Amino acid sequence: MVGIAAACLRGLRRRDFVAGAALIDGRWISGGQRDAVVDPATGEQIAEVARCSAADVALAIEAAERSFSAWRGLLPVRRGGILRAWASLMREHSEELAILVTSEQGKPLAEARHEIEYGAAFLDWFAAEGERAYGETIPSHKADSLLQVRMQPIGVAAAITPWNFPVAMITRKAGAALAAGCPVIVKPAPETPLSALAVARLAEEAGVPPGVFQALVGDPIELSTPLLRDTRVRALSFTGSTQVGRLLLEGSAQSVKKVSLELGGHAPFLVFDDVDVDKAVKGAMAAKFATSGQDCLAANRIYVQRGIYGAFVEAFGTAMAKLKVGHGLQPATDIGPMTKLSVADKCRIQIEDAVKKGARVTSAKRDESLGPNFVLPTLLSQVTEDMLITREETFGPVAAIMPFDSEEEVVARANASEMGLAGYVYTDNLRRALRLSEKVECGMLGVNTASFTGSPIPFGGWKQSGLGREGSRHGLAEYMELKYVCFGDLAA
Repeated sequence: MVGIAAACLRGLRRRDFVAGAALIDGRWISGGQRDAVVDPATGEQIAEVARCSAADVALAIEAAERSFSAWRGLLPVRRGGILRAWASLMREHSEELAILVTSEQGKPLAEARHEIEYGAAFLDWFAAEGERAYGETIPSHKADSLLQVRMQPIGVAAAITPWNFPVAMITRKAGAALAAGCPVIVKPAPETPLSALAVARLAEEAGVPPGVFQALVGDPIELSTPLLRDTRVRALSFTGSTQVGRLLLEGSAQSVKKVSLELGGHAPFLVFDDVDVDKAVKGAMAAKFATSGQDCLAANRIYVQRGIYGAFVEAFGTAMAKLKVGHGLQPATDIGPMTKLSVADKCRIQIEDAVKKGARVTSAKRDESLGPNFVLPTLLSQVTEDMLITREETFGPVAAIMPFDSEEEVVARANASEMGLAGYVYTDNLRRALRLSEKVECGMLGVNTASFTGSPIPFGGWKQSGLGREGSRHGLAEYMELKYVCFGDLAA
């Protein structure tokens, strides 16, 4: 397993994808200082990237502000054509981009390939949606007047993106901003800079002008602070933890930015006894173990009605035992490493806490050849509400399964969280499905499905899971301002 990522990167046709230079005002900056990029499966250094400074951020903001007028002045169809060309280049280089993602993030290669297509789809979606940024005409309440509402680009936008979906979260944000007419400065996660910089190279090749799309890598605090303080940055989009989101929201208040936040999840997965057990288990497996559990949509609290609880736990354990753990670049791997050791440690702490408080644990025997970032798929049954895993997001391949008796009880337990990103309901009772679609407190709900994301849908959460929406027409609106215009004295 040692050396597999480095060997794959050396074999890339596009060697510039691992050059590690940041993109500022159309120039590729290698920088005097460099940061290491490591393979989370082995801890091996696989590349180096530029370490940008606050001064580099200032240059990027100036370039973005300078480019704004010309970019917003392009016809939407011209901007859309550039976005479509970018999407086409991503698909052309999809295998190389997927290898980059797996090498630095750890997810299985099949999932990385899916992410590249998922990311490219946002560019295609917003290319078309930018051509439909309709305003409206209001029936006038004033004599001889015409009332209009227009949608106009807000200005320079900043996007701070996470390490679990290092490509798709860039295109979901940047695609919307660029389609709206806004220049974008992207700061990717320090753990996953290579794929972000490769995508930036393809943006340049697609025809995105200098200053309109820029990518800076380096220390998160040093780079984000000037983005928060500078009044020329009018919009900020962030995906990451609720804790960091609060700090960014507080920092953005000083310059009154338009902020969109996609934050933590703690998704409930409700299984009723009228549903087929195998169908529910298949859905729960998909909702729990995608991206090795490092997904804000992951099923964190699996509630199963008592009548089928034993059968569900047994079937889930059988399915879980078939998952293959290993390096994401190895064939047939289902579960890769956690991208960060702190994530793996949190999983282990939650398991230890649950066992200490009476949970039953089912897990494969640990493979000592695996590095410290690996967490084996683990099933915790007879979980209770006083355990850490029911109160905190797990972000790893640990499934907590709890019994419940009544619909009213499980809805109250599902909603007893400050998080409200996603939820899942499995039932074959149509009336119950409709009731729960109203009662479960979350921004997105899957009924009898674990797959509901994509470019047409408004992705986002309630409560402390975030503000605003990404994807869909609502995602475009995050980068636009409403302007009301009243034309008077038309009779003259």
